[in-house]
Amino acid sequence: MSKFPEAFLWGASTSAYQVEGAWAEDGKGPSVQDIKEIPQGTTNFKVASDHYHRYEEDVKLFKELGLKAYRFSISWSRVMPDGQVNPAGLAFYQKLIDLLLENEIQPIVTVFHFDLPVAIAKQGGWENRETIQAFADYCQVLFENFGHQVPLWQTINEQNVMALAGSVIGTSQKSMKEKFQENHHMLVAQALVTQQFHAGNFSGKIGPAPNIASIYPASEKPADQLAALSMSALRNWLFLDAAVFGTYNHNAWHLLETIGAAPTVTEADRKILAAGTCDYIALNYYNTMTVSSYFQKETKLDQQSGFGIPGFFQVVENTHLPMTEFGWPIDPEGFRFTLNEIYSRYRLPLLITENGIGAKDVLTTDGKIHDDYRIDYLQQHIKQMALAIEDGVDVIGYCPWSAIDLVSTHEGIAKRYGFIYVNRTDDQLLDLARYKKDSFYWYQNVIDKNGLGE
Repeated sequence: MSKFPEAFLWGASTSAYQVEGAWAEDGKGPSVQDIKEIPQGTTNFKVASDHYHRYEEDVKLFKELGLKAYRFSISWSRVMPDGQVNPAGLAFYQKLIDLLLENEIQPIVTVFHFDLPVAIAKQGGWENRETIQAFADYCQVLFENFGHQVPLWQTINEQNVMALAGSVIGTSQKSMKEKFQENHHMLVAQALVTQQFHAGNFSGKIGPAPNIASIYPASEKPADQLAALSMSALRNWLFLDAAVFGTYNHNAWHLLETIGAAPTVTEADRKILAAGTCDYIALNYYNTMTVSSYFQKETKLDQQSGFGIPGFFQVVENTHLPMTEFGWPIDPEGFRFTLNEIYSRYRLPLLITENGIGAKDVLTTDGKIHDDYRIDYLQQHIKQMALAIEDGVDVIGYCPWSAIDLVSTHEGIAKRYGFIYVNRTDDQLLDLARYKKDSFYWYQNVIDKNGLGE
C-alpha cells in the first residue's frame, strides 16, 4: 500500500518544556522540570531549543517540511503558574495556533506533558486530591480560549510512564503506593476534563496519550504467557481501559492489590471515571517489551527498558531485535502488532503522537546532517503502519518525535530526534541555528506522496 487515507494527518511532535526555553520569561512560573536534578553532562531545559523566541522561524520550516499537523504541549506553568491566568502565556499559544492555521497546519494540543507547576508540586502535586480541580480549571481556560481552533486534544502525555518510571523522567520519586494514588487522581482528572470538553460542545475530539509497548512472552511456557498478561495489564491496559471504558483493568487492579499499591477510590471517583470516556486514542510507540516470569535481575530503569515485579514479571532482552545506540529495541513489526492489539480492544480511531529514534547526529562542515539511520527507522515503521491500516486499523495520523531537535527528558540535547537540527550542545548554546537534516527532505517527500510511494 503506497497511499494513505486522503485526510491522513502527516505531522510531527514536540513538548513545551523540551523545546520552548524562556523558562522564567513573560510571567511563566517554574515547573518541576525546570528545577529537577539533571544527569551530569546534560543540559537543563531553561533555553532548550529556544522555540519560544523562534516559533515563527520554526513554523516556517514546518510548512516547508509539508506538515499537515503539529502536535505540541501547552505549559501549565506558563498559562497558570500559581492558579491565576497569565495573559502573556495565553497570548504566546494564541500566536502559535494562529500561525499554524495560517500555514494550513492543524494544531494538536497536549494539555499536560510532565511539567507540573512547582506551585502545585509544593501542595503535594498529583497526590493531593485538590490537584484534580486545579487541572480542570487550567483545562477549562484552554478550552475556552482555543477549543474552537484545535480539533484534537490530548489530556496527559504518557501517564503510564509517570506512574511506572517517574523517578527517571523527573516527575516523582515516591513509592509504588504513592505513585498509583497520584495516577488515580490523574485518571479522575482526565475523566473530569473530558466531561468538561464534551459539555462545551466543541467540534473537536479529546483522548489520552499513553506510551504503549506491546508485551511479548519470553517463551511458550505458560508462566511467561501469564507474565506478559500481567505486564500488559499494568503498563498498557490500566490506562486505556480507564480512558475508554471508565473502569480499572481487573488484572492490573489485582496486581496492585497484591503488592499493596492499590489506590483509594471513592464512589464519586467511579462516577466521574464512568462519565468521562474518550473520543479517540493517541499513543506513543517506540518499541515492544519482552518478559519472563519473575527472577531477580538488575536492570537499568528508563521509560522503555522496563522493570520487574516479584511474582509477576521481569523484562528481559529480546535477542531477535536490534538496538538503538541508546539501548532501545527497534521493532517495526511490533508497531503493526501494537496498533492491531489496541484497535481490536477499543475500536476507536488511533493517532500516533510519538515514534522516532534518538541518535548523536553530526553537523558536517558544509551544514549537512546525514541521518540515514533515522530515515531507515521511520521508513520501516511507516511501512508497518500502512500494513496495519490494510489490516483494518483506523489510524488517522502520524506525528513522529520530533519536529525539531529538543532536550531529551534525561539524556540532554546529545540525544537528537528531530527532522531539524538545532545548533547547540549540552554545554554550549552556540548560535541555535536551524539546519534541515537528510530526514527532513525524505519526510517532505513522504508527505507529498501521501505515503512511501512503493
